Amino acid sequence: MTTHASPADPATVAARVAQLPHLSMDSLWALWDEYFEERPKHHHRTWLESRLAYRIQERAFGALKPATRRKLEEIGETGILPRQLRRDASRLLPGTVLTRIFDDVEHRVLVRGPNDFEYQGQRFKSLTAIARHITGTPWSGPAFFGLKTKHGQKEPA
Repeated sequence: MTTHASPADPATVAARVAQLPHLSMDSLWALWDEYFEERPKHHHRTWLESRLAYRIQERAFGALKPATRRKLEEIGETGILPRQLRRDASRLLPGTVLTRIFDDVEHRVLVRGPNDFEYQGQRFKSLTAIARHITGTPWSGPAFFGLKTKHGQKEPA
């Protein structure tokens, strides 16, 4: 990790990252030039924002260890999680937002914790209860939100 003269304020870093989608393209490019030596050949805004967000955080808090970076790249290339992480992959972290379009309506569910989900301001104890609420029919919540295939197997990472 990189050492810093003074610790970064997480709230300030979060505010800088949160403002990225609201910047004009000229401002986004100016910020890009501040953080990177050369511009990419394409101009996909979402990609630029994600790279800038990472770099802002990296400069504030330090970079990933090389071994961690290599492992993440390997997972990204193969889609296979290491055995010790497969078990935890099925657990949804608080703050995760699940999205599903059903009957031309986007449905968003906030994971608040184990057995604690929020949908349209209402709390539910399971994704299955939410899927039933949305569709009016019995559904597997994990299958409805794409966390499992129809055959019950977990989707690859």
